[in-house]
Amino acid sequence: MTSLSPSVETYLNTIAGQAVPSRSGEFLETQNPFTGQTWARIPACNGEDVDHAVNAAHKAFSEGEWPALTPTQRGKLLRRLGDLIGENADRLAQLEVQDNGKLIAEMGLQVRYVPEWFYYFGGLADKIEGHVIPVDKPDMFNYTRYEPLGVIGCIIPWNSPLLLLAWKIAPALAAGNTIVVKPSEFASVSTLAIAELFEEAGFPPGVFNTVTGLGADAGGPLVEHPLVRKVAFTGGEMSGQKVYESAARGLKGVTLELGGKSPNIVFEDANLDNAVKGAISGIFAATGQTCIAGSRLLVQKSIVDEFSEKLVDFAKTARIGDPMNEETQVGPVTTRPQFQKVLDYIDVGRSEGAEVLLGGGTPDAPELGDGWFVQPTIFGNVNNQMRIAQEEVFGPVLSIIPFEDDDDAIAIGNDIVYGLAAGVWTQSIPRAFKMSEKLQAGMVWVNTYRAVSYMSPFGGYKRSGLGRESGQEAIYEFLQTKSVWMSLSDKVANPFVLR
Repeated sequence: MTSLSPSVETYLNTIAGQAVPSRSGEFLETQNPFTGQTWARIPACNGEDVDHAVNAAHKAFSEGEWPALTPTQRGKLLRRLGDLIGENADRLAQLEVQDNGKLIAEMGLQVRYVPEWFYYFGGLADKIEGHVIPVDKPDMFNYTRYEPLGVIGCIIPWNSPLLLLAWKIAPALAAGNTIVVKPSEFASVSTLAIAELFEEAGFPPGVFNTVTGLGADAGGPLVEHPLVRKVAFTGGEMSGQKVYESAARGLKGVTLELGGKSPNIVFEDANLDNAVKGAISGIFAATGQTCIAGSRLLVQKSIVDEFSEKLVDFAKTARIGDPMNEETQVGPVTTRPQFQKVLDYIDVGRSEGAEVLLGGGTPDAPELGDGWFVQPTIFGNVNNQMRIAQEEVFGPVLSIIPFEDDDDAIAIGNDIVYGLAAGVWTQSIPRAFKMSEKLQAGMVWVNTYRAVSYMSPFGGYKRSGLGRESGQEAIYEFLQTKSVWMSLSDKVANPFVLR
Protein backbone atom coordinates (compact mmCIF):
# COMPACT_ATOMS: atom_id res chain seq x y z
CA MET A 1 0.00 0.00 0.00
CA THR A 2 1.23 3.47 -0.83
CA SER A 3 1.16 6.20 1.78
CA LEU A 4 -2.08 8.14 1.55
CA SER A 5 -2.29 11.88 1.03
CA PRO A 6 -4.36 13.76 3.60
CA SER A 7 -6.72 14.63 0.73
CA VAL A 8 -7.55 10.97 0.08
CA GLU A 9 -11.16 10.33 1.08
CA THR A 10 -12.47 7.12 2.62
CA TYR A 11 -15.83 5.77 1.46
CA LEU A 12 -17.87 3.01 3.10
CA ASN A 13 -20.44 0.51 1.91
CA THR A 14 -24.13 0.60 2.80
CA ILE A 15 -25.56 -2.65 4.16
CA ALA A 16 -28.93 -2.85 5.94
CA GLY A 17 -29.06 0.94 5.95
CA GLN A 18 -25.74 1.31 7.80
CA ALA A 19 -22.41 2.68 6.55
CA VAL A 20 -19.91 -0.13 7.08
CA PRO A 21 -16.27 -0.94 6.25
CA SER A 22 -15.26 -4.41 5.12
CA ARG A 23 -15.25 -7.17 7.74
CA SER A 24 -11.47 -7.42 7.30
CA GLY A 25 -10.96 -3.68 7.73
CA GLU A 26 -8.93 -3.58 4.51
CA PHE A 27 -9.29 -0.98 1.77
CA LEU A 28 -8.49 -0.62 -1.93
CA GLU A 29 -7.06 2.57 -3.36
CA THR A 30 -8.67 4.16 -6.39
CA GLN A 31 -6.71 6.40 -8.75
CA ASN A 32 -7.71 9.50 -10.68
CA PRO A 33 -6.99 8.69 -14.37
CA PHE A 34 -6.03 12.31 -15.13
CA THR A 35 -3.39 12.60 -12.41
CA GLY A 36 -2.56 8.94 -11.88
CA GLN A 37 -2.73 9.62 -8.12
CA THR A 38 -4.77 7.95 -5.40
CA TRP A 39 -7.74 10.15 -4.49
CA ALA A 40 -10.05 7.78 -2.58
CA ARG A 41 -10.16 4.41 -0.90
CA ILE A 42 -12.99 1.89 -0.76
CA PRO A 43 -13.63 -1.23 1.36
CA ALA A 44 -11.96 -4.43 0.11
CA CYS A 45 -14.85 -6.84 0.60
CA ASN A 46 -14.91 -10.63 0.47
CA GLY A 47 -17.42 -13.45 0.85
CA GLU A 48 -18.26 -12.52 4.44
CA ASP A 49 -19.29 -9.02 3.40
CA VAL A 50 -21.29 -10.40 0.48
CA ASP A 51 -23.11 -12.79 2.81
CA HIS A 52 -23.90 -9.90 5.15
CA ALA A 53 -25.29 -7.80 2.28
CA VAL A 54 -27.28 -10.59 0.64
CA ASN A 55 -28.84 -11.63 3.93
CA ALA A 56 -29.81 -8.01 4.60
CA ALA A 57 -31.40 -7.80 1.15
CA HIS A 58 -33.19 -11.12 1.62
CA LYS A 59 -34.58 -10.04 4.97
CA ALA A 60 -35.80 -6.75 3.49
CA PHE A 61 -37.46 -8.67 0.65
CA SER A 62 -39.11 -11.24 2.91
CA GLU A 63 -40.39 -9.20 5.84
CA GLY A 64 -41.02 -5.70 7.11
CA GLU A 65 -41.93 -2.57 5.22
CA TRP A 66 -40.79 -3.30 1.65
CA PRO A 67 -43.01 -6.30 0.80
CA ALA A 68 -45.94 -4.55 2.50
CA LEU A 69 -45.75 -1.58 0.13
CA THR A 70 -48.19 -1.36 -2.73
CA PRO A 71 -46.72 -0.97 -6.24
CA THR A 72 -47.93 2.61 -6.20
CA GLN A 73 -46.02 3.31 -3.01
CA ARG A 74 -42.88 1.72 -4.50
CA GLY A 75 -43.27 3.97 -7.50
CA LYS A 76 -43.42 7.07 -5.33
CA LEU A 77 -40.17 6.07 -3.61
CA LEU A 78 -38.47 5.63 -6.98
CA ARG A 79 -39.63 9.03 -8.17
CA ARG A 80 -38.39 10.62 -4.95
CA LEU A 81 -35.03 8.93 -5.47
CA GLY A 82 -34.94 10.37 -8.98
CA ASP A 83 -35.52 13.84 -7.56
CA LEU A 84 -32.64 13.43 -5.09
CA ILE A 85 -30.27 12.21 -7.80
CA GLY A 86 -31.16 15.26 -9.86
CA GLU A 87 -30.54 17.55 -6.92
CA ASN A 88 -27.11 15.95 -6.35
CA ALA A 89 -26.20 15.53 -10.01
CA ASP A 90 -23.27 17.96 -10.07
CA ARG A 91 -21.59 16.32 -7.08
CA LEU A 92 -22.18 12.81 -8.40
CA ALA A 93 -20.86 13.74 -11.84
CA GLN A 94 -17.67 15.18 -10.34
CA LEU A 95 -17.13 11.96 -8.37
CA GLU A 96 -17.47 9.92 -11.54
CA VAL A 97 -14.97 12.09 -13.41
CA GLN A 98 -12.42 11.69 -10.62
CA ASP A 99 -13.05 7.94 -10.64
CA ASN A 100 -13.13 7.12 -14.36
CA GLY A 101 -11.68 10.16 -16.14
CA LYS A 102 -14.63 10.68 -18.46
CA LEU A 103 -15.56 14.19 -19.48
CA ILE A 104 -17.45 16.37 -17.02
CA ALA A 105 -19.41 17.65 -20.01
CA GLU A 106 -20.66 14.11 -20.67
CA MET A 107 -20.97 12.92 -17.07
CA GLY A 108 -22.89 16.03 -16.11
CA LEU A 109 -25.47 15.43 -18.83
CA GLN A 110 -25.51 11.70 -18.15
CA VAL A 111 -26.12 11.95 -14.41
CA ARG A 112 -28.80 14.59 -14.94
CA TYR A 113 -30.50 12.11 -17.30
CA VAL A 114 -30.33 9.21 -14.81
CA PRO A 115 -33.45 10.31 -12.85
CA GLU A 116 -35.58 9.61 -15.92
CA TRP A 117 -35.12 5.87 -15.37
CA PHE A 118 -36.51 6.19 -11.84
CA TYR A 119 -39.41 8.36 -13.01
CA TYR A 120 -40.24 5.98 -15.87
CA PHE A 121 -40.10 2.74 -13.91
CA GLY A 122 -41.64 4.44 -10.88
CA GLY A 123 -44.62 5.17 -13.11
CA LEU A 124 -44.61 1.64 -14.49
CA ALA A 125 -44.53 -0.05 -11.06
CA ASP A 126 -48.32 -0.16 -10.64
CA LYS A 127 -49.10 -0.95 -14.28
CA ILE A 128 -47.88 -4.54 -14.37
CA GLU A 129 -51.07 -6.48 -14.90
CA GLY A 130 -51.72 -10.21 -15.04
CA HIS A 131 -54.30 -11.84 -17.28
CA VAL A 132 -57.53 -13.73 -16.88
CA ILE A 133 -57.24 -16.74 -19.20
CA PRO A 134 -60.42 -18.19 -20.76
CA VAL A 135 -59.26 -21.77 -20.20
CA ASP A 136 -60.92 -24.76 -21.78
CA LYS A 137 -61.76 -26.34 -18.42
CA PRO A 138 -65.40 -26.09 -17.26
CA ASP A 139 -65.94 -24.60 -13.82
CA MET A 140 -62.34 -23.32 -13.63
CA PHE A 141 -61.12 -19.77 -13.15
CA ASN A 142 -57.49 -19.14 -14.16
CA TYR A 143 -55.46 -15.99 -13.90
CA THR A 144 -51.78 -14.97 -13.87
CA ARG A 145 -49.87 -12.59 -11.67
CA TYR A 146 -46.33 -11.22 -11.89
CA GLU A 147 -44.20 -11.44 -8.77
CA PRO A 148 -40.68 -10.25 -7.91
CA LEU A 149 -37.77 -12.67 -7.94
CA GLY A 150 -36.04 -11.74 -4.68
CA VAL A 151 -32.47 -10.54 -4.25
CA ILE A 152 -30.88 -9.19 -7.43
CA GLY A 153 -27.09 -9.08 -7.71
CA CYS A 154 -25.97 -6.17 -9.88
CA ILE A 155 -22.42 -5.97 -11.20
CA ILE A 156 -21.55 -2.75 -13.00
CA PRO A 157 -18.47 -1.56 -14.92
CA TRP A 158 -16.25 1.48 -14.62
CA ASN A 159 -17.18 3.40 -17.75
CA SER A 160 -20.65 4.77 -16.78
CA PRO A 161 -21.39 3.49 -13.27
CA LEU A 162 -24.51 5.45 -12.33
CA LEU A 163 -26.20 5.25 -15.71
CA LEU A 164 -25.70 1.50 -15.98
CA LEU A 165 -26.68 1.07 -12.34
CA ALA A 166 -29.96 2.89 -12.99
CA TRP A 167 -30.69 0.64 -15.97
CA LYS A 168 -30.63 -2.33 -13.60
CA ILE A 169 -32.02 -1.17 -10.30
CA ALA A 170 -34.88 1.05 -11.50
CA PRO A 171 -36.87 -1.82 -13.09
CA ALA A 172 -35.72 -4.31 -10.43
CA LEU A 173 -36.97 -2.12 -7.57
CA ALA A 174 -40.15 -1.19 -9.42
CA ALA A 175 -40.85 -4.92 -9.66
CA GLY A 176 -40.44 -5.28 -5.88
CA ASN A 177 -36.99 -6.90 -5.66
CA THR A 178 -34.11 -5.92 -3.39
CA ILE A 179 -30.56 -5.15 -4.49
CA VAL A 180 -26.94 -5.94 -3.77
CA VAL A 181 -24.63 -4.06 -6.13
CA LYS A 182 -20.96 -4.73 -6.72
CA PRO A 183 -19.42 -1.79 -8.63
CA SER A 184 -16.10 -1.98 -10.45
CA GLU A 185 -13.13 -1.69 -8.12
CA PHE A 186 -11.85 1.02 -10.48
CA ALA A 187 -14.93 3.24 -10.13
CA SER A 188 -17.01 2.58 -7.02
CA VAL A 189 -17.30 5.96 -5.37
CA SER A 190 -20.36 7.35 -7.18
CA THR A 191 -22.27 4.15 -6.36
CA LEU A 192 -21.34 4.45 -2.69
CA ALA A 193 -22.43 8.09 -2.77
CA ILE A 194 -25.82 7.34 -4.34
CA ALA A 195 -26.48 4.71 -1.68
CA GLU A 196 -26.75 7.52 0.85
CA LEU A 197 -29.78 8.88 -1.02
CA PHE A 198 -31.89 5.77 -0.53
CA GLU A 199 -32.49 6.45 3.16
CA GLU A 200 -33.30 10.07 2.41
CA ALA A 201 -35.80 8.94 -0.23
CA GLY A 202 -37.53 6.71 2.34
CA PHE A 203 -36.47 3.24 1.24
CA PRO A 204 -36.48 0.68 4.07
CA PRO A 205 -33.04 -0.54 5.23
CA GLY A 206 -31.68 -3.47 3.27
CA VAL A 207 -33.49 -2.73 0.02
CA PHE A 208 -30.29 -1.35 -1.53
CA ASN A 209 -26.88 -2.61 -0.43
CA THR A 210 -23.33 -2.27 -1.78
CA VAL A 211 -20.21 -4.43 -1.65
CA THR A 212 -16.97 -3.13 -3.14
CA GLY A 213 -13.84 -5.07 -3.93
CA LEU A 214 -12.11 -7.19 -6.53
CA GLY A 215 -14.14 -9.37 -8.86
CA ALA A 216 -12.82 -12.66 -7.51
CA ASP A 217 -13.24 -11.57 -3.88
CA ALA A 218 -16.65 -9.90 -4.01
CA GLY A 219 -18.17 -10.40 -7.46
CA GLY A 220 -17.76 -14.17 -7.52
CA PRO A 221 -19.35 -14.76 -4.10
CA LEU A 222 -22.24 -12.47 -5.07
CA VAL A 223 -23.03 -14.46 -8.20
CA GLU A 224 -22.70 -17.75 -6.32
CA HIS A 225 -24.71 -16.82 -3.23
CA PRO A 226 -27.73 -19.16 -2.90
CA LEU A 227 -30.10 -16.33 -1.93
CA VAL A 228 -29.36 -14.29 -5.07
CA ARG A 229 -32.08 -15.10 -7.59
CA LYS A 230 -30.81 -13.15 -10.60
CA VAL A 231 -27.61 -11.44 -11.72
CA ALA A 232 -27.63 -8.31 -13.88
CA PHE A 233 -24.16 -7.81 -15.29
CA THR A 234 -22.49 -5.29 -17.58
CA GLY A 235 -18.86 -5.83 -18.49
CA GLY A 236 -16.42 -7.71 -20.68
CA GLU A 237 -17.25 -10.83 -22.64
CA MET A 238 -14.97 -13.20 -20.72
CA SER A 239 -16.16 -11.98 -17.33
CA GLY A 240 -19.74 -12.24 -18.54
CA GLN A 241 -19.18 -15.82 -19.60
CA LYS A 242 -17.87 -16.68 -16.12
CA VAL A 243 -20.91 -15.01 -14.56
CA TYR A 244 -23.20 -16.98 -16.86
CA GLU A 245 -21.51 -20.30 -16.03
CA SER A 246 -21.57 -19.62 -12.30
CA ALA A 247 -25.19 -18.45 -12.34
CA ALA A 248 -26.20 -21.55 -14.30
CA ARG A 249 -24.88 -23.79 -11.52
CA GLY A 250 -27.35 -22.09 -9.19
CA LEU A 251 -30.15 -22.03 -11.79
CA LYS A 252 -30.24 -18.23 -11.56
CA GLY A 253 -31.49 -15.87 -14.22
CA VAL A 254 -29.07 -13.46 -15.86
CA THR A 255 -29.09 -10.27 -17.85
CA LEU A 256 -25.76 -9.83 -19.61
CA GLU A 257 -24.75 -6.67 -21.44
CA LEU A 258 -21.33 -7.48 -22.86
CA GLY A 259 -18.91 -6.32 -25.52
CA GLY A 260 -19.33 -4.88 -28.96
CA LYS A 261 -17.42 -4.24 -32.16
CA SER A 262 -20.08 -2.26 -33.89
CA PRO A 263 -20.07 -1.39 -37.61
CA ASN A 264 -20.71 2.26 -38.43
CA ILE A 265 -21.52 2.17 -42.14
CA VAL A 266 -21.17 5.15 -44.48
CA PHE A 267 -22.68 4.95 -47.98
CA GLU A 268 -21.70 7.17 -50.89
CA ASP A 269 -25.08 8.93 -50.84
CA ALA A 270 -24.71 9.99 -47.19
CA ASN A 271 -24.34 13.56 -46.01
CA LEU A 272 -20.60 13.20 -45.50
CA ASP A 273 -20.20 16.08 -43.05
CA ASN A 274 -22.85 14.56 -40.80
CA ALA A 275 -21.36 11.10 -41.21
CA VAL A 276 -17.93 12.40 -40.16
CA LYS A 277 -19.46 13.75 -36.96
CA GLY A 278 -21.27 10.46 -36.44
CA ALA A 279 -18.05 8.50 -36.87
CA ILE A 280 -16.26 10.74 -34.38
CA SER A 281 -19.14 10.43 -31.90
CA GLY A 282 -19.12 6.69 -32.37
CA ILE A 283 -15.51 6.16 -31.30
CA PHE A 284 -13.78 9.18 -29.75
CA ALA A 285 -16.63 10.28 -27.51
CA ALA A 286 -16.07 8.65 -24.11
CA THR A 287 -12.48 7.97 -25.30
CA GLY A 288 -13.84 4.89 -27.03
CA GLN A 289 -14.66 3.31 -23.66
CA THR A 290 -18.20 2.29 -24.46
CA CYS A 291 -19.64 -1.06 -25.48
CA ILE A 292 -21.55 0.58 -28.33
CA ALA A 293 -18.46 2.21 -29.84
CA GLY A 294 -18.58 2.26 -33.64
CA SER A 295 -15.02 1.02 -33.82
CA ARG A 296 -15.40 -0.53 -37.27
CA LEU A 297 -16.03 2.28 -39.76
CA LEU A 298 -17.25 0.72 -42.99
CA VAL A 299 -16.93 3.21 -45.86
CA GLN A 300 -18.06 2.63 -49.46
CA LYS A 301 -15.02 2.29 -51.71
CA SER A 302 -16.09 5.07 -54.04
CA ILE A 303 -15.71 7.65 -51.24
CA VAL A 304 -13.18 6.03 -48.90
CA ASP A 305 -10.30 8.40 -49.74
CA GLU A 306 -12.40 11.56 -49.59
CA PHE A 307 -14.13 10.48 -46.41
CA SER A 308 -10.94 9.38 -44.68
CA GLU A 309 -9.38 12.77 -45.36
CA LYS A 310 -12.40 14.63 -43.96
CA LEU A 311 -12.45 12.36 -40.94
CA VAL A 312 -8.77 12.78 -40.12
CA ASP A 313 -8.97 16.56 -40.52
CA PHE A 314 -11.92 16.73 -38.12
CA ALA A 315 -10.38 14.33 -35.60
CA LYS A 316 -7.20 16.43 -35.49
CA THR A 317 -9.21 19.23 -33.87
CA ALA A 318 -10.17 17.11 -30.84
CA ARG A 319 -9.07 18.81 -27.61
CA ILE A 320 -7.32 16.38 -25.26
CA GLY A 321 -7.00 17.41 -21.63
CA ASP A 322 -8.36 17.64 -18.12
CA PRO A 323 -11.77 15.89 -18.07
CA MET A 324 -12.97 18.41 -15.47
CA ASN A 325 -12.61 21.15 -18.08
CA GLU A 326 -15.88 21.70 -19.95
CA GLU A 327 -13.92 22.40 -23.15
CA THR A 328 -12.09 19.05 -23.16
CA GLN A 329 -13.29 16.59 -25.80
CA VAL A 330 -11.07 13.55 -25.20
CA GLY A 331 -10.05 12.48 -21.71
CA PRO A 332 -7.76 9.76 -20.35
CA VAL A 333 -8.28 6.02 -20.39
CA THR A 334 -9.86 4.99 -17.10
CA THR A 335 -7.42 2.39 -15.79
CA ARG A 336 -3.70 1.79 -16.15
CA PRO A 337 -4.19 -1.82 -17.39
CA GLN A 338 -6.67 -0.62 -20.02
CA PHE A 339 -4.28 2.15 -21.06
CA GLN A 340 -1.58 -0.43 -21.75
CA LYS A 341 -4.05 -2.73 -23.50
CA VAL A 342 -5.04 0.03 -25.94
CA LEU A 343 -1.40 0.79 -26.74
CA ASP A 344 -0.75 -2.92 -27.28
CA TYR A 345 -3.63 -3.09 -29.76
CA ILE A 346 -2.19 -0.14 -31.67
CA ASP A 347 1.05 -2.10 -32.00
CA VAL A 348 -0.97 -5.11 -33.18
CA GLY A 349 -2.62 -2.98 -35.86
CA ARG A 350 0.73 -1.81 -37.15
CA SER A 351 2.10 -5.36 -37.19
CA GLU A 352 -0.91 -6.54 -39.19
CA GLY A 353 -0.19 -3.99 -41.91
CA ALA A 354 -2.82 -1.37 -41.09
CA GLU A 355 -1.83 2.21 -41.86
CA VAL A 356 -1.85 4.80 -39.08
CA LEU A 357 -3.66 7.81 -40.51
CA LEU A 358 -3.82 9.67 -37.18
CA GLY A 359 -2.41 9.27 -33.69
CA GLY A 360 -0.95 5.91 -32.82
CA GLY A 361 0.63 6.71 -29.46
CA THR A 362 0.52 8.87 -26.36
CA PRO A 363 0.39 12.67 -26.47
CA ASP A 364 3.42 14.49 -25.11
CA ALA A 365 1.73 17.70 -23.97
CA PRO A 366 3.19 18.66 -20.57
CA GLU A 367 -0.19 19.78 -19.24
CA LEU A 368 -1.37 16.14 -19.42
CA GLY A 369 1.10 15.17 -16.72
CA ASP A 370 1.00 11.51 -15.69
CA GLY A 371 -2.51 10.89 -16.98
CA TRP A 372 -3.32 7.76 -18.97
CA PHE A 373 -3.88 9.41 -22.34
CA VAL A 374 -3.94 7.78 -25.77
CA GLN A 375 -4.08 9.85 -28.94
CA PRO A 376 -7.25 9.47 -31.01
CA THR A 377 -6.05 6.87 -33.50
CA ILE A 378 -7.38 6.09 -36.99
CA PHE A 379 -6.22 3.08 -39.00
CA GLY A 380 -6.65 2.78 -42.76
CA ASN A 381 -5.94 -0.21 -44.98
CA VAL A 382 -7.85 -2.48 -42.59
CA ASN A 383 -9.59 -5.70 -43.56
CA ASN A 384 -12.25 -7.30 -41.42
CA GLN A 385 -10.10 -10.32 -40.49
CA MET A 386 -7.48 -8.26 -38.66
CA ARG A 387 -7.45 -8.45 -34.86
CA ILE A 388 -8.10 -4.72 -34.58
CA ALA A 389 -11.29 -5.32 -36.61
CA GLN A 390 -12.42 -8.41 -34.71
CA GLU A 391 -11.44 -7.77 -31.08
CA GLU A 392 -12.84 -5.11 -28.75
CA VAL A 393 -10.12 -2.54 -28.03
CA PHE A 394 -12.28 -0.37 -25.73
CA GLY A 395 -10.28 2.77 -26.45
CA PRO A 396 -9.98 5.62 -28.97
CA VAL A 397 -8.96 3.41 -31.89
CA LEU A 398 -10.90 3.38 -35.17
CA SER A 399 -10.50 1.01 -38.13
CA ILE A 400 -11.63 2.10 -41.61
CA ILE A 401 -12.83 -0.88 -43.68
CA PRO A 402 -13.87 -0.37 -47.35
CA PHE A 403 -16.91 -2.13 -48.85
CA GLU A 404 -18.43 -2.42 -52.33
CA ASP A 405 -22.23 -2.33 -52.03
CA ASP A 406 -25.15 -2.99 -49.70
CA ASP A 407 -24.70 -6.75 -49.61
CA ASP A 408 -20.96 -6.40 -48.98
CA ALA A 409 -21.63 -3.97 -46.13
CA ILE A 410 -24.11 -6.40 -44.56
CA ALA A 411 -21.70 -9.31 -44.92
CA ILE A 412 -18.79 -7.40 -43.35
CA GLY A 413 -20.99 -5.82 -40.69
CA ASN A 414 -22.29 -9.22 -39.55
CA ASP A 415 -18.95 -11.02 -39.80
CA ILE A 416 -18.20 -10.66 -36.10
CA VAL A 417 -19.03 -12.54 -32.90
CA TYR A 418 -20.67 -9.44 -31.44
CA GLY A 419 -24.03 -7.88 -32.22
CA LEU A 420 -24.67 -4.95 -29.91
CA ALA A 421 -25.15 -1.97 -32.22
CA ALA A 422 -24.74 -0.66 -35.76
CA GLY A 423 -24.89 2.69 -37.52
CA VAL A 424 -26.04 3.44 -41.07
CA TRP A 425 -25.45 6.69 -42.93
CA THR A 426 -27.54 7.07 -46.09
CA GLN A 427 -30.19 9.29 -47.63
CA SER A 428 -32.00 6.32 -49.16
CA ILE A 429 -35.08 5.29 -47.18
CA PRO A 430 -35.29 1.82 -48.78
CA ARG A 431 -31.62 1.22 -47.97
CA ALA A 432 -32.13 2.41 -44.39
CA PHE A 433 -34.92 -0.13 -43.89
CA LYS A 434 -32.99 -2.92 -45.59
CA MET A 435 -29.87 -2.36 -43.49
CA SER A 436 -31.89 -2.06 -40.29
CA GLU A 437 -33.48 -5.44 -41.03
CA LYS A 438 -30.37 -7.31 -42.16
CA LEU A 439 -27.77 -6.13 -39.64
CA GLN A 440 -27.44 -8.51 -36.72
CA ALA A 441 -27.51 -6.01 -33.87
CA GLY A 442 -29.73 -5.21 -30.93
CA MET A 443 -29.78 -1.53 -31.89
CA VAL A 444 -29.44 0.14 -35.29
CA TRP A 445 -29.03 3.89 -35.65
CA VAL A 446 -29.72 5.59 -38.97
CA ASN A 447 -28.07 8.97 -39.56
CA THR A 448 -27.24 9.24 -35.88
CA TYR A 449 -25.19 7.33 -33.29
CA ARG A 450 -25.15 6.61 -29.53
CA ALA A 451 -28.78 7.61 -28.92
CA VAL A 452 -30.29 5.89 -25.87
CA SER A 453 -33.47 6.39 -23.86
CA TYR A 454 -35.14 4.98 -20.77
CA MET A 455 -38.09 4.24 -23.08
CA SER A 456 -36.24 2.05 -25.60
CA PRO A 457 -34.78 -1.45 -25.06
CA PHE A 458 -30.99 -1.80 -24.98
CA GLY A 459 -29.16 -5.08 -25.50
CA GLY A 460 -27.30 -7.23 -27.96
CA TYR A 461 -27.33 -10.21 -30.27
CA LYS A 462 -24.82 -13.08 -30.30
CA ARG A 463 -21.93 -12.70 -27.82
CA SER A 464 -22.99 -9.17 -26.95
CA GLY A 465 -25.31 -10.47 -24.29
CA LEU A 466 -28.68 -11.73 -23.10
CA GLY A 467 -31.81 -9.85 -22.13
CA ARG A 468 -32.73 -6.21 -22.46
CA GLU A 469 -32.41 -3.11 -20.29
CA SER A 470 -34.66 -0.02 -20.47
CA GLY A 471 -38.07 0.14 -22.07
CA GLN A 472 -41.20 -1.55 -20.80
CA GLU A 473 -39.92 -5.08 -21.36
CA ALA A 474 -37.03 -4.49 -18.94
CA ILE A 475 -39.26 -4.78 -15.89
CA TYR A 476 -40.28 -8.30 -16.93
CA GLU A 477 -36.62 -9.32 -16.67
CA PHE A 478 -37.11 -8.98 -12.90
CA LEU A 479 -40.50 -10.67 -12.54
CA GLN A 480 -41.74 -14.26 -12.57
CA THR A 481 -45.16 -15.46 -13.67
CA LYS A 482 -47.54 -17.35 -11.41
CA SER A 483 -50.61 -19.14 -12.74
CA VAL A 484 -53.53 -19.39 -10.27
CA TRP A 485 -56.31 -21.99 -10.73
CA MET A 486 -59.61 -21.84 -8.83
CA SER A 487 -62.33 -24.41 -9.08
CA LEU A 488 -65.86 -23.04 -9.22
CA SER A 489 -67.44 -26.47 -8.96
CA ASP A 490 -69.18 -27.86 -5.89
CA LYS A 491 -67.68 -31.27 -6.57
CA VAL A 492 -64.11 -32.49 -6.83
CA ALA A 493 -63.58 -34.55 -9.97
CA ASN A 494 -62.03 -38.02 -10.12
CA PRO A 495 -58.70 -37.58 -8.27
CA PHE A 496 -56.97 -40.21 -10.40
CA VAL A 497 -57.53 -38.31 -13.66
CA LEU A 498 -55.41 -35.35 -14.72
CA ARG A 499 -57.68 -32.42 -15.46
